[in-house]
Amino acid sequence: MTTAPISNIRNFAIVAHIDHGKSTLADRLIQMTGGLSDREMAGKEQVLDSMDIERERGITIKAQTVRLNYRAKDGKDYIFNLMDTPGHVDFAYEVSRSLAACEGSLLVVDASQGVEAQTLANVYQALDNNHEIVPVLNKVDLPAAEPEKVKQQIEDVIGIDASDAVMISAKTGLGVPEVLEAIVTRLPPPKGDRDATLKALLVDSWYDVYLGVVVLIRVVDGVMKKGQRIRMMGTGAAYDIERVGFFTPKMEQIDELGPGEIGFITAAIKEVADTRVGDTITDDRKPISEMLPGFKPAIPVVFCGLFPVDANDFETLRAAMGKLRLNDASFSFEMETSAALGFGFRCGFLGLLHLEIIQERLSREFDLNLIATAPSVIYKMHLTDGQEIEIHNPVDMPDVVKIAEIDEPWIEATILTPDEYLGSVLKLCQDRRGAQKELTYVGSRAMVKYDLPLNEVVFDFYDRLKSVSKGYASFDYHLTDYKPADLVKMQILVNGEPVDALSMLVHRTRAEGRGRAMVEKMKELIPPHMFQIPIQAAIGGKVIARETVRALRKDVTAKCYGGDITRKRKLLEKQKEGKKKMRQFGKVDIPQEAFIAALKVDS
Repeated sequence: MTTAPISNIRNFAIVAHIDHGKSTLADRLIQMTGGLSDREMAGKEQVLDSMDIERERGITIKAQTVRLNYRAKDGKDYIFNLMDTPGHVDFAYEVSRSLAACEGSLLVVDASQGVEAQTLANVYQALDNNHEIVPVLNKVDLPAAEPEKVKQQIEDVIGIDASDAVMISAKTGLGVPEVLEAIVTRLPPPKGDRDATLKALLVDSWYDVYLGVVVLIRVVDGVMKKGQRIRMMGTGAAYDIERVGFFTPKMEQIDELGPGEIGFITAAIKEVADTRVGDTITDDRKPISEMLPGFKPAIPVVFCGLFPVDANDFETLRAAMGKLRLNDASFSFEMETSAALGFGFRCGFLGLLHLEIIQERLSREFDLNLIATAPSVIYKMHLTDGQEIEIHNPVDMPDVVKIAEIDEPWIEATILTPDEYLGSVLKLCQDRRGAQKELTYVGSRAMVKYDLPLNEVVFDFYDRLKSVSKGYASFDYHLTDYKPADLVKMQILVNGEPVDALSMLVHRTRAEGRGRAMVEKMKELIPPHMFQIPIQAAIGGKVIARETVRALRKDVTAKCYGGDITRKRKLLEKQKEGKKKMRQFGKVDIPQEAFIAALKVDS
């Protein structure tokens, strides 16, 4: 295995909007540099998307890294460390970590779609990390491709020179050799001192059943060797390195990693908690004094409760969450109990897609059957006694009399949409209590900036946006601040009992519509019992919507042939008494699908 001088190393990330071809380009680069043979690539696209969910949904969730060897036209051997990053706004945290470990980025833009919202967000992140950026226009072989127009767009919207953008088709491999040369000639090599004390950035960590915790690192200064004792500066944990290596995407072991290199180490680490993402690793015997800047911690935006359907699965769920937490640093959880659902966890996520993926991974990888409560955001409550508290579970809301003011989080959303859908996109934002900030045009596409309450966005805003724009609009957001709002706590009562898993904070003007939608949905989903079941939505003591699930009827008059009507009436009265009694003692079984569907209600 060759170790190249530091001037022959290139560390770069591939950034782009969802579906613009990042993972496919990564495939071609791996193939053309011989990282995997054609046989190993056969029948498998997006080699780096290793999770089943990634392959099924066709998205990247975890950033992946690969080391490639390339002999350039100048005859020198180069080492490329490539990071394939996710495109979704929920996984922007993964992107920021990958960018911190690199010096340059390939910006992939679809030549038929042009610049999208997430393209902007990811490029700005790369520029914040002082990256050199090489624009790459993908899908130029499509009939709808307009490379000249898209180049102009990149210059107008992002403000980087795109005149020498590389034209490629990642699927067919057209133009990919030019990308490899551009990486060598246009991206800078890393800087670092081999003789200095060890200083490395912890980029990612995940749990492996056989090796313990695997830590992905970027060495800044010094050398990392097998058998060396290292220390994590943030957590103070010290370990002896067992293996040092890199991914080709297969794991390869080597003796040492030098400055500027990206690779992995294992050191029989049992606790993922010791390997905090963004931490600095140094030599235990002569540590450095100053830590690397690291990353901003990921701040959860959406919260929801996860409860096992079978109460005996609680410990399994606790262990499963601990394991997921190991390789997803942006996921947080704490224990909570609920009258309707028993013991579970209150979890924090970066967005709805993140929530959905975590839920799916828990059910697949750990075989758990879960119920999730309605997603909510963090509200700030100013109490009449001058206290300020944060609430992310509507059940914990104090008595209305004690609250002076409730503040809710707002976001600034950037939406790019083709002109013909602009009207419906604006209407959607208005319906969600949005305030328009600016409207500009990028070629034939409109770019709208809106201030929106996060509460309205976490529900199903993304799905609605995709449906009103036939899938063409793209959306990106960041939190701005908290503003006071007229919010009320709405409860759903089934048979007179409040179901705490379905209570939520809503804006007073939207409460009735949301309540009506919820009870109608619940009516369809709760199976008929032997007695009538009223389903109500209430704010405090005031019922704002009601539906009734009809009772199952047994035909008690079947045996009663002929005779007086009073005989029939007597039997029916007797049945009625029984149903009344049943309703007092009867327990309503709410099926799990009802919870899930009610929480996905679209107002």
